This record gives sequence, C-alpha cells and structure tokens, in this order.
Amino acid sequence: MDEVIQVTHWLSSITPRKKAKLFFFTTHADAPSPMVGSNDVDTHEETQLPLATTVALHNFKNIDEFLKKKVNTFSCYNVIENEITKTDYEYLRFYSACKYLDVVPPFLDLEKISAIQNKFEMTDEERDYRLLLDSADLVLEKVCDSLKPAGVSQMWTALRKDRNLIRGVKTIDIIGFFVDPNPTGIKECLFFFIVRFLQKADKINRVNTNRLERLIAQCDESSSCEEGKTIDFIIDSLRFYPTELYPFGFCLIMCVIEGRDGAMQEIEKTMEISRHLGMITHTEKNPTKETIELVKKELMKPKYQFYSSFTCWFMSHGDSNSMVLADGETIEREWFLTSFPDISTFQLKPKVFFMVSCRGANKFSLKGDEFEGQSATCDYYDIGSALIRNRMLDITDSVRDISYVQPMMDTLVAYSTILDHLSGRANTHGSIYVDRACVLMSENISRGRSLTETLEHLSQDLHEILQETMDEDRIVYKQACHYDSFFRKTLKLPYTRHPKEDVHSAPQ
Repeated sequence: MDEVIQVTHWLSSITPRKKAKLFFFTTHADAPSPMVGSNDVDTHEETQLPLATTVALHNFKNIDEFLKKKVNTFSCYNVIENEITKTDYEYLRFYSACKYLDVVPPFLDLEKISAIQNKFEMTDEERDYRLLLDSADLVLEKVCDSLKPAGVSQMWTALRKDRNLIRGVKTIDIIGFFVDPNPTGIKECLFFFIVRFLQKADKINRVNTNRLERLIAQCDESSSCEEGKTIDFIIDSLRFYPTELYPFGFCLIMCVIEGRDGAMQEIEKTMEISRHLGMITHTEKNPTKETIELVKKELMKPKYQFYSSFTCWFMSHGDSNSMVLADGETIEREWFLTSFPDISTFQLKPKVFFMVSCRGANKFSLKGDEFEGQSATCDYYDIGSALIRNRMLDITDSVRDISYVQPMMDTLVAYSTILDHLSGRANTHGSIYVDRACVLMSENISRGRSLTETLEHLSQDLHEILQETMDEDRIVYKQACHYDSFFRKTLKLPYTRHPKEDVHSAPQ
C-alpha cells in the first residue's frame, strides 16, 4: 500500500481526543538540551499555532498535517550511530505517545526505535515505552480529563483577562475571546494550548504550577468538573511531584561492605523496596571516590532525562562530617550531597538521599536519664485568617520567576541519626534504620502516603526501639533519625508498579 494512503488511513482511525493528546505529548515542552540539530526556531509555530487554529476553526487539518510531517520525517530518517539528535529524542517521544494511546502506526519502523535506544545506551528495563513518557504531561492530561468543556472555557476567559500576559500574542487572537469547546477534541486542544502557552511564557513548568492552579481555581465547580471531581481535587493533583506510570525513578545504592556486618542484607532490602516501588536500580558495592565520580558522569548521560525521580542510598561508617569509603579514605558528606543534586538530568525532579552512617559517637542513653514534661499555651496564633491575609504582602506576577533554581531545590536528605550520634546496627541484618525504612515504605505503597509522611512514621517507629552497643559496656540507647527537605511539591509513594504487574489500558 502507498505510504500516503497508509498515513491517511492511520489518521482516520484516531479519535479527535486522541489526536489532541498525541499532539500534546509529541510537542513536549522540556526536551533535553543541548541536542544535535536543536535550534528551537519553529517551536512556537509547532506547539501553539496548530492548536489555536483547531480551536478556532473546529477543524483538525493542521494537527493532521503536523502528525503527517512527523511520520514522514521519521520514515526518511537515517539513524546516525554516534551522536544523539533532536530527531532521535522526538522519535522516541512520538513512539511512546502512540503506544500509550494505543495508536501505533502499523508502518512505524520499530528497528529504528531499537537503534535509537542503543544510542541512548538503554538497558532492557529502560526500553519500556513508559519510561519515555513525560510524567508531568501525564498529570496535565489527567487534569484535562477531570474538567468539562465549560471548565476549560472558564480557564480561557480568566487567561484572556490577564492583558500583560497575552499582549501581542497572535495565537491568542486567532482563538478569540469566546470559544465553543464542546465539539469532540476541542476541549483538549484548548486546554493543551493554555498549558503550552504558559510553559513558553515561563509561567509554569513541571514543578511550578501555581499560575495554572489559579486559573483552575477561578472555575465554577458546579459546571466545570467531571462527575466525582472537585476543584480542590484537581488542584491537589498538581501539588504532587509528577511520577506517573513505570518507572517511579532511578535508584542508586552505594554500600560499603568491608567492616560492616549485615551490609549484604542492607543491599538486598534496599534493592527489594526500590523494585517494589517501581524503580530501576543500580548497585555499587564498596564505593571509592573514583566510583562516585564515574557514577556522576554516568548520570549525566541523556537517557537519565527520561527518569522522573532520583533516589540514592549511601551506607557506610562515618562521623559528624564525613563518610568512610571502601579503601579507608573519607569524603565530606556535604560535598557528596551538593554534587549530585546539581546534575542537569534530574533538575526540577525529586531527589532523595538516604544517608545511613554514624555521625559521631554520642548516644541517647536511657540509664539515669530523667524527663521533665513542660507545657505552654499562648494565644498569639489565634488570629483570624482574613486578618492575617490583610497584613501580608501582595506578591504580583511581575516579581515572580521560575527560570532560575537553586541546585538543592527539590532535594530531600534523610539521615539515619542526628548529628554527633551513633547509627545502630544488628549483627546479621545490618542497619536498623534501613530495615525499618524498607518495611514502612513497603507497607505504605498502596495507601496513598507521601514520602515525608512515611519518614515521620519511621522517626516514631525507630525511636521506640531499644538498642544496645556491641562493646563490653552494653549500653542501652535510642536512635533518632531526621530529614532535611527542600521539596516544593509532595512526593507520593506509588502503588505497586512492577512492570510484570502493571496492566496498561489505553486512555480514551
């Protein structure tokens, strides 16, 4: 069959809603950079004009032409062996979106996809199409599905009122002020236009969604939400880090085995829980400084841009400032923690570090300790919320910026003990902190709990356990863990998403 006829037949088999979603996923806003052949000259035209004309004319002709152009480009594309190009990235995104929506063209060259994945040095686990989908776009898709056409229309009206934001934007004028979003697929096109417009204007990204939340908050709940949804529910869904589908993220496990009884048990437990959470895992036994530098270099490779989160377990001996490596050398804990979050492949994504080592020799001994309870009451905070709001600053959009981000933002560091204190171990099972953390994360996977809620539960659980030093003094003590968070959203633990257990159903 002639290729033109094949493409035409393929497009005619896709519903308008799926066409809108395929266009949205394919014109991903945060493509990795720098990429060979990426000049962003026609980005505005590609991502906004077809959506604008579709909404204005109730005609999918321009989106069809865009998809035809993509298919033709991929058909003629020759995969270069060494360098990763913009087309490589787009090909993988297009394929994964088609697979997700269950609209894969029968004529798509899967051998080219495999060749591109080889260029990215993807393992067998990483060739799962779900890794290639952008989790932030999937969250936005769900938001769109939760809104009725009237709700998206109300968002558009609210956006049009912000004259400073829309001034001089031709695609805004193409759509016009009043829109009929009821024809099939038009609601999706209008919503995705709003999203891509705000992204290109640097008003929202995968972490900063306040501007979009404010548009949704102006909708009338009775007419804007699909059955069973509320405005609060929709806005809340934007306040979690986007970690949809499999994998939940990449997990790096570094464990010093030498001189640490039960270390192999620690590795087994952390590997088991990371896989149970749906992470792709890499383990480094007995790491050295050279190992750490090699791992950091590895994590800078383009394929890691597809991951939606990063978790690191580092288990070793240590003191208040440093950690002991396998060769006896030490590294500063602060250096380790500040060097990983700065890796560009994981910017704007949650990064979690579990630092499992002693931070000193002190212990919270129970012998002879007395606790005196104290309580205090104060009416200082008994102030009406309206009064508080009236006394607060009026922060306008003109003094907000989401372009520049401190490297440590979106990072959480969980410590197995507090500063200057011991981190307890069991002879055969290794770190007690690791054991309890893995148990509690496993228990909370299907309960919709966040990571920080689980860490708070862990803090309570660990501090109830009586431990005993392994020296001749046999001192009974308690251990207190804690975490430092630079998170800007909530990181929810996923439902079990092991690839063998995940049954995918295509969206409508």
